[in-house]
Formats: sequence, structure tokens, C-alpha cells
Amino acid sequence: MEVIETIDALRERLRGEPSVACVPTMGNIHEGHLSLVRIARQHAPLVVTTIFVNPLQFGANDDFDSYPRTFAEDCEKLAREGNAIVFHPDETQMYPEAQVFTVEPPPVANKLEGRFRPGHFRGVATVVLKLFNMVQPHYAVFGKKDYQQISIVRHMVEQLALPVKIIPAETVRSEDGLALSSRNRYLSTAERAEAPRLQRVLQRVKDQVEAGERLFEAIEFAADAELARHGWHVDYVVVRSRRTLMQPAAHERELVVLGAAKLGNTRLIDNLEIMAPG
Repeated sequence: MEVIETIDALRERLRGEPSVACVPTMGNIHEGHLSLVRIARQHAPLVVTTIFVNPLQFGANDDFDSYPRTFAEDCEKLAREGNAIVFHPDETQMYPEAQVFTVEPPPVANKLEGRFRPGHFRGVATVVLKLFNMVQPHYAVFGKKDYQQISIVRHMVEQLALPVKIIPAETVRSEDGLALSSRNRYLSTAERAEAPRLQRVLQRVKDQVEAGERLFEAIEFAADAELARHGWHVDYVVVRSRRTLMQPAAHERELVVLGAAKLGNTRLIDNLEIMAPG
């Protein structure tokens, strides 16, 4: 497996490659990331995984400095999966000067995650566009765990007519249902035992809606209350349109329940897609 650290070297290496798939990450590779690499290999013979902890998407109270950086272990895991190239630029490559040109995402970026992390999706969209310009992939694979992120990236690709196909990948979970995340390592033993409750609460919401319940506010309130009773600080549990991530239309069927809550000092997010009855 090749490790490339500069834009010029990456472009030279990829020159003439007929089909390239990209897996953008911030490192701390786990099974969720490796599943994205496997999916990418199904679409293109050459997979470029990018590892860059992007400062633009971290707010003042986020964990940029303490975000886990495990590059050597990451490379070992990726090499075992047949990943061809790791692109690992530093900040001087990605941002040789202050980034004054940014991608301004649509208003939905200020809701849900964006409400609690102002400017986050501007940073995500900007770095993803830059990475796409550097790698110039034909395919890019993103996990559905970050549901709002993949929605915004897909919208950006459509609006800017980028020649890359976005491949969504299902969330990878532990046996007890907890969505895999780099931030799970921050959980204490007791918190790790409690953490799967978020997925169970979202599953109950999904079951209720798929059984025909449309009083979303009442369902959401009950979900919030259950998490709060068990020591969670809830940011949101909401049912939204998959297409717009806004309030669903009266008879809209393709929905998603999204949740975000803090357990101790660790903020977890999750979601489940819903097909409401017609």
C-alpha cells in the first residue's frame, strides 16, 4: 500500500487511472471505515482512503486537539483490506493559506447537527470538495451513520455537477447495536454498557411509525424522556424526510429518525431509515 502526502505526488500517481474510488476519513480507522473500503473496491480497482483531521469542521468546544490520531495502526488495517493508496496530507498541504473560499451549504445545514455545531457542515463541504479536486475520484463512499453529512455532500455534488458518484454505506454496529464511532473510545465502562440504548430508542420510534403512527411530536417526546431518565442529555430525536431532512409531508413514506445525545462527556449520534405505510 502506498502512502502519499502531497497533492502533486497524488495527482502524478493517479494520472491515467481509469477508475478510482475514494473513502474520505479523519483516521482512527475501525471496522466501519473498513466496510467502506470493501464497498469502494466493489466499484473501482483502485481505492484511495484519505486521512486528514479537518480543523474547519471543528467548533470552539469540539475535540480537535484530542481527536484520536492513530496513523500507523490505520495503515496496517487498510493494507490488510487491499486499500491501494492512503492520502495523508498535513495542514500545510490542505490549507497553505487561510481558507477564505468556502462552500456555503443549504439552510438544512443549520438544523439538527448544524444547530449544535455551527459552521460544521461548511467545514465538511469545503474539505470534501477540496479532496474531490485532489483525488478526482469516480466514486466516493460515505457511511450513513453521519446521515446529514451524506445528504449535504450528495446535494453539493448534484448542485456543482461534480463527476463523482456518491455511494451510501449502511451503518456498522457492534453486536449490542451501538453504531461504531471513533468517539466510542471516550465512553467509560458503565457508559459503554448504556450506550446501545440510543439505537433501541430509535428502533422503537421506527417500529411505531412503520405501524402507522404519525403523531411524530409525541413519539419524539417519549423518546427524549426515556433517554433523559437514563442519564442522557438529549440534543434531539426527530423524524424527518429522508429527501430533505425537514418535517415530513403529510403522506411522505420515506423517512428517517435521527438522534443525538450526550452520555457523560461523549456525544453520540445515530439514525434509522423508516418506510411508513402508504
